[in-house]
Amino acid sequence: MAAHRKAAHRKPKQRLFTGSAARSAAALALAGAATATAATGSAQAEPPLTAAQVKTKVDQLYRDAEVATEQYNGAKEKAADAARSVDALRDEAARRTGLLNESRHALGSLATAQYRSGGLDPALQLLLTSDPDEYLERASYVEKAGDIQAGTISGIRRQVIGIDQVRARAEDESAVLAARESELARHKKKITTSLTDARRLLHTLTAAERARYEAENGTGGTSNTGSTDGTTGTGTGAPSGVPTAPNSRAAAAVAFAYGALGKPYVWGATGPSAYDCSGLTQAAWRAAGVSLPRTTYTQINAGQRVSRAQLAPGDLVFFYSGISHVGLYVGDGKMIHAPHPGAPIRIAPIDEMPFAGATRVA
Repeated sequence: MAAHRKAAHRKPKQRLFTGSAARSAAALALAGAATATAATGSAQAEPPLTAAQVKTKVDQLYRDAEVATEQYNGAKEKAADAARSVDALRDEAARRTGLLNESRHALGSLATAQYRSGGLDPALQLLLTSDPDEYLERASYVEKAGDIQAGTISGIRRQVIGIDQVRARAEDESAVLAARESELARHKKKITTSLTDARRLLHTLTAAERARYEAENGTGGTSNTGSTDGTTGTGTGAPSGVPTAPNSRAAAAVAFAYGALGKPYVWGATGPSAYDCSGLTQAAWRAAGVSLPRTTYTQINAGQRVSRAQLAPGDLVFFYSGISHVGLYVGDGKMIHAPHPGAPIRIAPIDEMPFAGATRVA
């Protein structure tokens, strides 16, 4: 009986898995852990975004796209400058190479002429000639020819060095151009990714929610007379009753902006059928005979800074801390601007975005 109780209290001996058995056990354990994790993840899946959350995310994506657009515009200008520099340097190298070939041809002609004239050693010529005066005349000619030849050779050497320098500069500019083009590609990818994500989020809304978002953001129509505040543009210039611009140039810029109402926003566009924000202001002032730089962060330095209290029609108004958006002030606390893709050029209060400064162009 005692032996039986002792056997009953003895713990069973545990067997350790080895070899293929151990691997099979580990695989089963990992599979079980993965299943448990998946079940936990499913149980904790994020709830769908509300319409307000979608709007916030979409607005931020549009902001990201606009920042990238202005960076793209700046990089595009720099790439164009680099391309022009490369072309000019290559043209200069070709021109210099042509001159070098002419110099080499002249040197070859001089050498041939000397050979045909019997370019003998002066001492030997003295022995062969019976007329000392003729010898001296020939010696003087040979010496002058030698001087000309030496000068030509020296000039050719300088030309070769100059061509090498121009070609080296062209290679450097080509490297700059390649870097600019790579930068363009990065900004373009950022823009397209942000816009794609924004469209995807908008499609998660119901038809009613999407319609409400479009109504609130002025994205529901593309007519040439639409605006977000009920103001109607004529499509041909500033309507009657609007504040008067301080001078004829500002008036021309404002009239152009009114004429662009309803045209679509397209990133990188400068008209005439579509614009981005800085493309619109640049085109408006170009119509007034004033050349503005391309980007928001360069346009803000294109004139005299003015305070918000000093704003007059025609002034450029800028928004966000990175100076990534610009509109054309038209008076009464309103501006005409190109908002973002899907939203046509419209009139909007300058209070709808964080004000960053203003510039008076003329």
